Amino acid sequence: MITAKAMSRRAFVALLVGAGITPPIMARCEPESAPPPLMSATSQFVELRPLVEAPPLKLERIDGRIIDLQSLRGKVVLLSFWATWCPPCRRELPRLERLLQILGSRDVEVVAVSVDREGKSAVSAFLERAGVKRLHPFLDPSGSVGVRDAEDGASPFVLYGMPISYVIDREGRPAGYITGEVDWTSSEGIALLRHYIADATKR
Repeated sequence: MITAKAMSRRAFVALLVGAGITPPIMARCEPESAPPPLMSATSQFVELRPLVEAPPLKLERIDGRIIDLQSLRGKVVLLSFWATWCPPCRRELPRLERLLQILGSRDVEVVAVSVDREGKSAVSAFLERAGVKRLHPFLDPSGSVGVRDAEDGASPFVLYGMPISYVIDREGRPAGYITGEVDWTSSEGIALLRHYIADATKR
């Protein structure tokens, strides 16, 4: 007797169909591949389970444009919270701009959200000093997107530290986060993002 273990799944299904037998639904037994490791000086990338779609959240860009987070579905979103008073954040922001040049914007959207309470005035002055021109940060002075308390159900993006970056998959679900300064242009940073870029093609 030939069993499913003795041949490939596709060949076994073809054999059943050829014999006029409706094949059973075969669930994938192998586990989903884990993302490659990514470390900062203080932490590592933490996966979030279960995967739940983020609620509708509106983001105000520094140029006044309003973007709904849900409108970015279909891309992997790197949602990074930072502030001008945070030295690691100031070092990380230019790297986020370089990341845009490396990966482009077809599959990845870099959303850098400033939590400065002074809003646009503080951020604009910093961007000019840092020479950041291609990256257009977003503003969250009231803390409506990045929340301080995990019990606040208004947003799933809790600021466990600064900076903190969330990776949102193509289906709009926060997949994981990492606190601390990260070189997203490193091979490890790019590998993590490419893992989620490729993940949708495996389904």
